[in-house]
Amino acid sequence: MTEPPRRRGSVQLDETAKRIIEQLQQDGRRSYAAIGKAIGLSEAAVRQRVQKLLDAGVMQIVGVTDPLMLGFSRQMMIGVRCDGDLERIADELAAVEEIDYVVITAGSFDILLELVCESDERVLEILSRIRTVPGVVSTESFVYLKLHKQTYSWGTR
Repeated sequence: MTEPPRRRGSVQLDETAKRIIEQLQQDGRRSYAAIGKAIGLSEAAVRQRVQKLLDAGVMQIVGVTDPLMLGFSRQMMIGVRCDGDLERIADELAAVEEIDYVVITAGSFDILLELVCESDERVLEILSRIRTVPGVVSTESFVYLKLHKQTYSWGTR
């Protein structure tokens, strides 16, 4: 899977783009024809506009799963405290295959990571790798026991 381009600022979306996004947030498998019917566009026009949204990195269309239900024994959030260039540190951490989420934050942690692994042994290997990244001062791990809610239907502004 390819990464979306880094955000360089806010993209101006017209009302039609927002309505398309909202339709796909409700059901990412909704057909272009069904979306077109709901918002008053042709199937071809919806297809073209969706492709532009994908190309611009405004959205991705993916199958979201619960890794714990797929046989991965560990899913966790790791808070990272850093000293140094946060962008460089975040880039290096993002290169770790099992890390699927990297965000630079304000607050107690400088960076938050989400990690999905097959075993505790692999978690230990990755934690060791994270801790050896120059600029990483400390980490704190939060093991997920059960996915209780996950939604991506916050709409558009």
